Amino acid sequence: MALPALTNRNTLLTAAVILAVAIVLGGYLLGDGVRRARMADRAVTVRGLAERDVTADLATWTLNLSAQGTELPQVLSEMERDTRAVQEFFRSRGFRPQDLTDAGVSVSSYYDSNRGENTVTVRRRLQLRSNDVMRARAAHGQQFELVRSGVALEEGSDMVYSFTRLNDIKPEMIAAATQDARRGAERFAQNSGAGVGGIRSATQGYFSIGARAGNETSEGTGSDSPFQKVRVVTTIEFYLD
Repeated sequence: MALPALTNRNTLLTAAVILAVAIVLGGYLLGDGVRRARMADRAVTVRGLAERDVTADLATWTLNLSAQGTELPQVLSEMERDTRAVQEFFRSRGFRPQDLTDAGVSVSSYYDSNRGENTVTVRRRLQLRSNDVMRARAAHGQQFELVRSGVALEEGSDMVYSFTRLNDIKPEMIAAATQDARRGAERFAQNSGAGVGGIRSATQGYFSIGARAGNETSEGTGSDSPFQKVRVVTTIEFYLD
């Protein structure tokens, strides 16, 4: 008759052991959850910077020509002469005919009552586009030769330099900016006696292209210099251990 009592004691003992294990496991999980919650609250936000010097790979020179007179045929003839002078200017400096294209033309006229005659104005835009940036830069520096030959260049006849391979260097620059941000987080963590964990959140800044030091312009842009600097700033939040 002692067997049922022994069985009951074993059952109670097993239940007690299971309950104890459950309490210990629950306490561990609760403590680990609290620890993780506290870790989630411990974070630092830093910015990472990456810069790279580049050289523009496209030069675009827009030349605004104008001719004025009293008769349209005479004004058109003058414009054709100026156009041929521009074409010869670029041909003699090693550019291909297809590098120079038309970018628009306009004709206006009005009657000058004081003089009692019509005034006709023809404006034409020619555009040089070349990947030979240094050749284009040298030609731009000699533009007075056009003026000397009688070509009237209006305001806005400027050269613009562009760097078109930004997508090729974006991945490396983002990686460099991320590394720079981590170094900043590590310096902060050392001062606070903590360690740097994984990334909690990250925001990629926009890429900007400006002039290199010593090539700045009064407008503060780098588009009129082939020697440029690409810059990106990322904002990253790191966990602290």
